[in-house]
Amino acid sequence: QLQLVESGGGLVQPGGSLRLSCTASVNLDVYAIGWFRQAPGKEREGVSCISSSGGSTNYADSVKGRFTISRDNAKNTVYLQMNSLKPEDTAVYYCAAGPPLITIATMRPYEYDYWGQGTQVTVSS
Repeated sequence: QLQLVESGGGLVQPGGSLRLSCTASVNLDVYAIGWFRQAPGKEREGVSCISSSGGSTNYADSVKGRFTISRDNAKNTVYLQMNSLKPEDTAVYYCAAGPPLITIATMRPYEYDYWGQGTQVTVSS
């Protein structure tokens, strides 16, 4: 089974930056990867996703212009660079892998087959 491990979360002040990493146990070049987040009492929401080749990306409106998703298939790793962080970005962030032909624009959680354990991001003064 494909295993995904997130890292890079932590506590940061508003306006600060973090870079999350998602590393897989096997080659990731045949998987689309999505980043999702869930805050206490809220529904899980899509944050960003990237196609298997890295040629297509998608972002939630709330993070567009602040977050950047990228991947290095040679390292079996996908990154989420988060800049200009806001308190409302506080959540547990998960990476997930799905088949390469899924529609990344919709960021549907049920289309992703494998999930990491999550990493906590807290934005606070």
